[in-house]
Amino acid sequence: MAKKERVSETPATQLLRSAKVDFSEHPYEYLEHGGAQHSAQVLGWDPFHVVKTLIMQDQDAKPLVVLMHGNRKVSTKNLARQIGAKSVEPCTPDTANRHSGYLVGGTSPFATRKAMPVYVEETILGLPKILINGGRRGYLVGLDPQVCVRLLGAKAVQCALEE
Repeated sequence: MAKKERVSETPATQLLRSAKVDFSEHPYEYLEHGGAQHSAQVLGWDPFHVVKTLIMQDQDAKPLVVLMHGNRKVSTKNLARQIGAKSVEPCTPDTANRHSGYLVGGTSPFATRKAMPVYVEETILGLPKILINGGRRGYLVGLDPQVCVRLLGAKAVQCALEE
């Protein structure tokens, strides 16, 4: 039996533990610009079940979080239409870091520095378990996707595009 690698707490794991959420820890070797595809491959998961946490903003520069399948892109036009915004675009890495309190590549939707609305691709909620960032580069947590609705108030949207 391999020794379980212990990962130090992050604001995200502290929140999950305090909310009594059952989650598994999945550390892996982080690769700059590897993204969800890389982590899925290294951990032996389908990238459809590895969820990206994207920090975006609307036309007024109001930040929002989008949870998307690891092998899909966000249709910003569809997302804007569904949330009643004129437009939505990704934040710059520096801006995303400021809003979330995490480094890009290690952004978790849990315990962000700023309270932001969270939108989740609807098909993610139908999965039995997802891997999502635990608040550090090279560290994912496995949990029931309904936790995103329960803890974050995530609203379902349909804005996935094939990569």
